Amino acid sequence: MTERTKPDLSVESGAAEDMNRDPDAPTEGHEPPAPPLLSPLVVLVLVLCSGVELILIAADWGLIGNTPWRSLAYQNGAFWAGLLYNWRPNYEGQSVLMFVTYAFLHSGFWHLAGNMLTLVFLGDIVVRRIGQGGFGFVYLISTLGGGTAFGLITTSTSPMVGASGALFGLAGAWQYWEWSDLRDQGLSGWPVWRTVFALVVLNVILWFVNGGYLAWETHLGGFLAGWIAAVGLARMRGRFGVG
Repeated sequence: MTERTKPDLSVESGAAEDMNRDPDAPTEGHEPPAPPLLSPLVVLVLVLCSGVELILIAADWGLIGNTPWRSLAYQNGAFWAGLLYNWRPNYEGQSVLMFVTYAFLHSGFWHLAGNMLTLVFLGDIVVRRIGQGGFGFVYLISTLGGGTAFGLITTSTSPMVGASGALFGLAGAWQYWEWSDLRDQGLSGWPVWRTVFALVVLNVILWFVNGGYLAWETHLGGFLAGWIAAVGLARMRGRFGVG
């Protein structure tokens, strides 16, 4: 970003202005620096998700390892709805840890690429609005919400993987803020409901394109959890002055 500065007419006049200026006031002619596109927490999620998938892709191609690493990763880290009922876990605590670990696994390069590009876009919006801590909170709650909805609704015995539940949660938080801003301005919330409708249509299209192999339940749960998380943060800020 280019900074615009007003040249001083003299050293003396510039010094006098500096002495009389409110130290807390922004410097005239200078725009505050924009926050970085990728915050450290967003980068961390990108690195973790990408690192895991790239390792599994390398194993798929026989570049590393001598065992089916992807199969092992899915068996131990994917979300298996049956573990909430009568399936026997591979290790103690798997039925709890899978509510988080599934979000760091993907089904291939294009699945990863689509999710990570979406993370860059939505992560920037969320961090600019509520900071890194808020982003982490919404991301975690949405991940848990996506897994919960999948476990409660699905009848599938297949594993569920991917960060899209958390990403739909970021979208849910974003749309809550859009709706809240429109309401505060006395405007119609139609743009938000139009976006929600577009997301529903997108899920229907993807469901057909993928032959029914789409965890729409996770998307739904993530979106609702993200919306609710944003509501909770807004109420905390209003009650306790939390920024």
